[in-house]
Amino acid sequence: MLDAERGAVIALDVGGTKIAGAVLKPEGRMLATGQLPTPAADGAAAVLDAMARLVDELRAQSAVPVAGLGLGVAGVIDPATARVLSATDTIAGWGGTDLAAGLRERTGLAARAVNDVHAHGLGEARYGAGKQARSVLLLAVGTGVGGSHVIGGRAQYGAHRVAGHMGHIDSPLAAGLACSCGRTGHVEAIASGPGIHRHYLRLGGDRQVADTRQVAARAADGDERAVEALRTGARAAGLAAGSLANALDPELVIITGGMAGAGEIWWNALREGFADSAIDALRSTSLVPAQLGTEAAFYGAASLFWNEEGKDA
Repeated sequence: MLDAERGAVIALDVGGTKIAGAVLKPEGRMLATGQLPTPAADGAAAVLDAMARLVDELRAQSAVPVAGLGLGVAGVIDPATARVLSATDTIAGWGGTDLAAGLRERTGLAARAVNDVHAHGLGEARYGAGKQARSVLLLAVGTGVGGSHVIGGRAQYGAHRVAGHMGHIDSPLAAGLACSCGRTGHVEAIASGPGIHRHYLRLGGDRQVADTRQVAARAADGDERAVEALRTGARAAGLAAGSLANALDPELVIITGGMAGAGEIWWNALREGFADSAIDALRSTSLVPAQLGTEAAFYGAASLFWNEEGKDA
């Protein structure tokens, strides 16, 4: 249940290509939404300027008092300080950015922040598919693979704030494949959308097929190479989810990200992989699709102000 005594929050979901935002009331009503392209190549200051510009637009649209800014942000984020501890070069100079100071200077509002996938996890655990469960594992499979483990409504960040990099565990189906982190053999290399597309091409698939969405469409039409690539990626994700469940013992596993919309071929292979990996005591653990879609990040980020644990959520 959302705390109706807290103020409205502007939530921002900040990625390498776009900054999406919403104004949410604590009862769950969304008053305004908007988005801007991320000026990623122009550096951290330009991105902060764009975030502040979107905040101004959303404040003008909603015309309500705002308690603060809840952020779901790409990179390794310290939720205690809202500082970007490290990041890839997707956003130039993003590592080390002090989000709280930069946005207070630009907007006058307090900011609290978590990694973008943790924002999705908090949203689904607190208000979406996991709201009846105490322990939730969210696995996001899309352009990359990541996740969040939420216990009692609190995301688990780890000693170095890097927990959730679930795409970077070993997978037997990714042996020898280069991963985005610079290592080889990680599940992201075979289970992510780009990984599935690359595998389709390695299998001799039609090089006119430009992306994973087209691979999934080909699979639905019976293209054997597309089916194999899609099933292999989904099975790898399922094996990883089963291994994570063996270690973490969640009450529920929530699947989100672009690949969750790839259809029954993908879901069936995902569940097969999970069943093959999860120990017998966990066979009854449910795998369910996320309920809130991209809005999960808004609810999760906004809830950093609505829950008692606040910025330590």
